[in-house]
Amino acid sequence: MDRLRTVVYVTVLLVIIGWLLSIGKAIFVPAVLGAVVVYVIVGIAQGLQRLPGVGRRLPVQMCYLFSILLIGTVFGLLVHLVMSNLDRALAMAPHYQQSLLAAIQRLAVHFGIETEPTWATLRQELVQVVNLPRMAGSLLTSVGSLLATLVVVCLYAVFLLVERPAFEAKLSNMSDDPRRVQRIREVIGTVNSRVGSYLALKTLLSLLLGVISYAVMRFFDLEFAELWAVLIAFLNFVPYVGSVLGVVVPMLMAVVQFGDPATILQLLLVLGAVQFIIGNFIDPYLMSSSLNLSPFAILVSLAVWSELWGIPGAFLAVPVTVIITIVLSQIPSTRPLAVLLSKRGQI
Repeated sequence: MDRLRTVVYVTVLLVIIGWLLSIGKAIFVPAVLGAVVVYVIVGIAQGLQRLPGVGRRLPVQMCYLFSILLIGTVFGLLVHLVMSNLDRALAMAPHYQQSLLAAIQRLAVHFGIETEPTWATLRQELVQVVNLPRMAGSLLTSVGSLLATLVVVCLYAVFLLVERPAFEAKLSNMSDDPRRVQRIREVIGTVNSRVGSYLALKTLLSLLLGVISYAVMRFFDLEFAELWAVLIAFLNFVPYVGSVLGVVVPMLMAVVQFGDPATILQLLLVLGAVQFIIGNFIDPYLMSSSLNLSPFAILVSLAVWSELWGIPGAFLAVPVTVIITIVLSQIPSTRPLAVLLSKRGQI
């Protein structure tokens, strides 16, 4: 009876926590993203300090300043890349329109549809199904919301960096019991180590995947190869689903641009092979020690956090689940759950 009561209490508690995380999405997502930005800034700064010869001579403030400038430069280059490719896409839109129409007509002939579609009929069907003014308004609202979220994330990151030097003093004053303080310090150290290693290794693998995919797409002369390569690198942070989308999205462009099934199939096979090799051989080899999560736990966490926080939840699913697993492993009553979430049953 006591065990049943405990299960009921835990279930109710989880439902309440999930509800709070869902309705507090606008608060929690920027805060967690701000923490991730701080992890990246601190990781780059610590990497600079470990450089042979000059690393130890660099002031800490200069390392942090360089990290922030580097992240800002990368973000500016990404914005420039998107805007420049948007101009090219608008200029080449009529050509893509004709290519897409030809592909649709070939499919109509292949499946025996008597009346081949034209842009007039397709436009009419689109207007009946999709409310374009409402879609445009929703797009503008999403862009505005994204910009506001970015501002809030930057504010969270700045305040976290400002308070970081005082964190050690706060940690020492949390309890009068030195053993308890030491235990908290060990848990935080484990979280920082594993999450930091995950972000560093995943970023390295994403860059490798983006560069190789870019080389493949340039070999096939796929339009906007730079943009697709950046998108593939970002999607690599989303477990499983990101690998599929990293192949599907460029293939949609290939269908519009080439129209030749042989070329499209070759590009599909090569991009799929790159994703398969990195995702199934290199990624597990490098990430096994820093992640320690079972594939099923990763898949479930992806579904849960995507449902709670949408697209940001998909990117944050793995590091958040790693933190939860570490915390659960330190509590005797929840340690069995942490063992179930682990990859090999070892915490």
